[in-house]
Amino acid sequence: MAPIVVAGAGAAGLMAAIFASGAGADVVVIERTRDGGRKILISGGGRCNVLPSRLTPDQYITASSPNTLRKMLLSWPLPEQRRFFEHELGIALALEAGSGKLFPRSNRARDVRDALVSRARDNGASFRFNTRLADVVPAAARSGWRVVLDDGASLDASAVIIATGGLSVPATGSDGAGLRILERLGLATNPQYPALTPLTGTVAAHAQLAGVSLDVTIRAPMRRGSFEATGGFLFTHRGYSGPAVLNVSHLAVQSRLAGGTPQPLLVQWTGRGEAAWDDALRAGGKAQVGTVLRRELPDRLADQLLVESGVSPQQQLSALRREERQRLVTLLAVYPLPWSGDEGYRKAEVTGGGIALGEVDARSFEARSLPGLFVCGEALDAFGPIGGYNFAWAWATGRSAGIAAAAQYGRQHQAVP
Repeated sequence: MAPIVVAGAGAAGLMAAIFASGAGADVVVIERTRDGGRKILISGGGRCNVLPSRLTPDQYITASSPNTLRKMLLSWPLPEQRRFFEHELGIALALEAGSGKLFPRSNRARDVRDALVSRARDNGASFRFNTRLADVVPAAARSGWRVVLDDGASLDASAVIIATGGLSVPATGSDGAGLRILERLGLATNPQYPALTPLTGTVAAHAQLAGVSLDVTIRAPMRRGSFEATGGFLFTHRGYSGPAVLNVSHLAVQSRLAGGTPQPLLVQWTGRGEAAWDDALRAGGKAQVGTVLRRELPDRLADQLLVESGVSPQQQLSALRREERQRLVTLLAVYPLPWSGDEGYRKAEVTGGGIALGEVDARSFEARSLPGLFVCGEALDAFGPIGGYNFAWAWATGRSAGIAAAAQYGRQHQAVP
């Protein structure tokens, strides 16, 4: 009987292979890189942020049904995912203080990738590395599938699990091949775009702030309410990065692609909002403005904000005119970030958009119109913020697809005389 073919040995593909082979199915994993799990290896600066410590579906972005996303994500609750890594794979996880992120105690991403590959192999899965997927086509009489490789060879498959990822960080092997194949097969997709990507800017003075980092809150006003992200912010030589920037970047990217008005991004540089800064600056006294700002901001950033405000750092609070105080309050609490572009897929953590969630069954991840074809991971239209959320999505969707494909394999195996 033909095996289940898992296309892609990233986070979702490895989990699919583990659970499909663990249920007794014959599994072959094809992977274009020489060893797989490349995004696992580079995540968290080589440490691998395996999971977040807390998770809710409303932290994820999708153009599909939020209710469908909820069902998919909660198919493998976070505590169960953590138990799998710690008790099944032997990867002890530790909570990073203040971040809410769970890393392997070894701080080695390679330990995570290797443990996943080893478990799949121990379960009986085989791997074909340095193998590129060219196409997936229905076999004769719709009985199974034929997986075509780029060298012209092909594999017969009882089922295929597409876990090839999206378009982000192409250096890791993400070339969008799986998405293109799924589109050719007729699955509806929502427009793809780089998400969780650094933003670029053209303000020369900001380039001189490269290396300055702090925790901020960024608000993105929208037609209905606003989107908000709090976390690290980093000035780079090309623009802006850090978790707070990455987590709002999808809105900037989408506005750029739409060609309309650029998405406003308003930065609150400290824990003080407009009212609190207004009160602090109204306090008067002989304290100098520069001294007050440097108490709560990195010196270089404080000095730059003063330059932009036109207020002398030596000016005393008691001498501030109303319009000067208002300019400072705006720059400190609702600073309009002068972004001009983004770093695109080259540095994007994930791909926004992808296969519409309604195209697959929310429990099995089998394509509704194509029996025996399963889709999981980044190829689906959903992503979460920085902090292990996208791994949680990959682990959960890969597991469900693997279990469902194995159940189908088992039924087919029993039917063979």
